[in-house]
Amino acid sequence: MQDRIRQILSELLLREVSDPRLRGVTVTEVKLDEEMQYAVSYINALGEEARRQEVMDALKSAKGFLRREVGKRVRLRSTPDLVFRWDDTLETGERLNQLIDSLDIPPDDVIVGDTDDAR
Repeated sequence: MQDRIRQILSELLLREVSDPRLRGVTVTEVKLDEEMQYAVSYINALGEEARRQEVMDALKSAKGFLRREVGKRVRLRSTPDLVFRWDDTLETGERLNQLIDSLDIPPDDVIVGDTDDAR
């Protein structure tokens, strides 16, 4: 059900929401609580982290429409409340890659401190 809600939200944001602040927004994951009352949706605007507040404000404005449309397309007793969270995992991964790239790691065949005298 989580994947279905993610797919629906993605399609809605791509095709049916006209707010220009939501262009290029991706739903990376949806997590439903055990009672299926809340659908926490993780959102990112790839490469545009500076738009974070703008995107979150736009989602707050579109929340009613999005929830109503999700309710029409899923078969649940009640439609879960949509909670939007910014997904920081892509930014964190990029920072880790930059840190790893900046390390000065010798090749595997070079052993630091290895001399012929030690043999």
